[in-house]
Amino acid sequence: MTDEPKTTYKRVMLKISGEALMGDQGFGLHPPTVERIAREVQSVHEMGVEICMVIGGGNIFRGLQGSAQGMERTTADYMGMLATVMNALAMQGALEALGIHTRVISAITMNEVAEPYIRRRAVRHLEKKRVCIFAAGTGNPYFTTDTAATLRANEMSCEAIFKGTKVDGVYDKDPAKFDDAVRYDEVSFDDVLQKRLGVMDASAIALARDNDLPIIVFSLDEPGGFKGILAGEGTYTIVKD
Repeated sequence: MTDEPKTTYKRVMLKISGEALMGDQGFGLHPPTVERIAREVQSVHEMGVEICMVIGGGNIFRGLQGSAQGMERTTADYMGMLATVMNALAMQGALEALGIHTRVISAITMNEVAEPYIRRRAVRHLEKKRVCIFAAGTGNPYFTTDTAATLRANEMSCEAIFKGTKVDGVYDKDPAKFDDAVRYDEVSFDDVLQKRLGVMDASAIALARDNDLPIIVFSLDEPGGFKGILAGEGTYTIVKD
């Protein structure tokens, strides 16, 4: 690797898509898959790393798709935010079954199922080694969970964003469609934007770039991948200036 992530990360953001929770199903939650991802988080938690999480909602409802089908965009986006809360609660259940204290923190107030987002309280949870799952995006329509993850990562003073995907890094083109796709070991924020490499949406990339927050893209399907990268091993792409 040209520039491996440092092994002394103390606090990180893990961003995964809602689709990551549905396994081989075409929709919804697949409990064995949720448990598998929870065990990946557990392995890093046991290293003493403080973990934030943001999970998308595309396995249940995606606001942009609802809008494309004629639904009013703001309403569709709020429905997508509620989907992320459902995923967060599922992950909380899986983590707490493993004995990991977890807090779901929602940008939309719903006191019966989640804490409201209060930055200093969330920081305190992390200091107490609780996993914080930030749900309901930013609480505003027109913003993706990628942007929400980058925003919360900055607010929580995370040292990096770990973006778990189905592939082991960032490629110059879709490796599922092109056999000659080339993986980057390292790529700049500006190249990601200019070449439209699809790491995260443009707002999230710009926010990470402006705050010097590296993004590490890795395969969530690789057993032990999350822990391995923190130990200086594995295959990944690091996005940085």
